[in-house]
Amino acid sequence: MSSGLRLPLEAAGLGMTSQRARDRLVERLREQGIRDARVLEVMRTLPRHLFIDEALASRAYEDTALPIGRSQTISQPYVVARMTEALIEFGLPQNVLELGTGSGYQAAVLAMLVKQVNSVERIEELSRTARKRFRKLGFSNVRARFEDGRLGWSEHAPFDAIIVTAASRPTEAAATGTSEAAKRGVSPRVGISTCARPSGPMPVISARWTPWRPRKLPSCIATLPIRKHSRTRRPSLSP
Repeated sequence: MSSGLRLPLEAAGLGMTSQRARDRLVERLREQGIRDARVLEVMRTLPRHLFIDEALASRAYEDTALPIGRSQTISQPYVVARMTEALIEFGLPQNVLELGTGSGYQAAVLAMLVKQVNSVERIEELSRTARKRFRKLGFSNVRARFEDGRLGWSEHAPFDAIIVTAASRPTEAAATGTSEAAKRGVSPRVGISTCARPSGPMPVISARWTPWRPRKLPSCIATLPIRKHSRTRRPSLSP
């Protein structure tokens, strides 16, 4: 876990943002099938209410996505936990690329588990706000960049794992049902595609509201030392 985490006074929270609220969320995640003790401990420790607008803080520990502006959301805690669990299934990666910084919450969760997180966000306002949060919380092992995620981040490649927390342009049409599905309470799937490398498999993790299609992976993966897809699987988010 990252040793540089600095929790400000407001991190302790009160009432609906208290440690007790985080503990209840972790129990719900465990009941829904999250098993990795490292992931559960990070979710218990990291104050999610610091990654959303203060007006929504009382809902921070509900297991639901919440708006963060610019028609974007902070992901449902279960999705964050399941994607993180899938990412470290093959062992803790040293260098991770995240596509879609958003609020910064997923990157912060990863930063408490892995050595280095590199996060790319296409909306400048969200990228700027997330960087401020990383600095405030002392995440020295997170690099954040305002850029089109399809371009990757070649300066810091190769990566041990990639987590796609936002759809790239080729999949946007397929993802247009996201908001409607969310209203119906439908959970997305976590797609896991393993790319073969001389040094071993590299997981590429993505949440999808539509069937997982390895051919739709973002083009930035082409810049990595990958030979071909070796296998894919599509576990459901439901326990």
